[in-house]
Amino acid sequence: MAAGAASAAALAADRFAHVFRPDEVRAEAKLTTVPSKLSTQGLTLTSLEDITHYNNFYEFGTDKGDPARNAGSLKTRPWTVQVEGLVKSKKTFDIDALMKLRPLEDRIYRFRCVEAWSMVIPWVGYSLSEFINQCDPLPSAKYVQFLSLDNPSQEPGIRTVSLDWPYSEGLRMDEAMHPLTLLTFGLYGQVLPNQDGAPVRVVVPWKYGFKSAKSIVKVKFVDKEPHTTWNDMASNEYGFYSNVNPNVDHPRWSQKTERVIGAPIWKQRQPTLMFNGYGEQVASLYSGMDLKKYY
Repeated sequence: MAAGAASAAALAADRFAHVFRPDEVRAEAKLTTVPSKLSTQGLTLTSLEDITHYNNFYEFGTDKGDPARNAGSLKTRPWTVQVEGLVKSKKTFDIDALMKLRPLEDRIYRFRCVEAWSMVIPWVGYSLSEFINQCDPLPSAKYVQFLSLDNPSQEPGIRTVSLDWPYSEGLRMDEAMHPLTLLTFGLYGQVLPNQDGAPVRVVVPWKYGFKSAKSIVKVKFVDKEPHTTWNDMASNEYGFYSNVNPNVDHPRWSQKTERVIGAPIWKQRQPTLMFNGYGEQVASLYSGMDLKKYY
């Protein structure tokens, strides 16, 4: 991230500090970060206000404002991430140890929701591959599955939303190991707000947002394509791969354009970019695949 962009992010974080729940604002809320060559340049950042108040996080309700209203009940300490499946040995990582595993990088990424809206978010984290290397997966591991917290006492939406909890997502191993795939601990230079997936999530910028699992408590390495929540719910609408693709419409709406959250009215609608603009980096992962079949 350029120095100017980093300064702007820090200024915005200070300006909009009120969006964090009072019980989550602590002295250590600001993170020490380093620039990243993988940060996308030349984009206008979405405001912290919009990023933290326009969310899909059904564990806290289905309305876009529900996560900001209800996620204060989520307890992010203590927190561990369990690793199991096709690994040399099962492991458990403490969240604070994970945050110290590698230097935390500032990465500005486009974010595209399957609902045809988009943001530009300055995330904080490091490549998921760094974590996977610590997990010692076996050569037979072909996919990575992420399981989110399933705790009705902390997540009131679980009691009212008819999904197969816990929330499950997955990536093919080469997708998970791609440098752009981010193990994420913060945004705008601060720890993740609860409503944005605290304390740890993944971000896969070339896929629709629901592929980026939030509030992760378990990572499993498997040899077959894992079940994933939305693919189980409606496989004709939410494919396992879910790469951003303007040429493959959702059955109920077009994906050719997207609404830019927070943009002036004359800039709110823009064309959708193949792979959300990251095609140069990731298109080779899908060489020879029919992306209308493997959507």
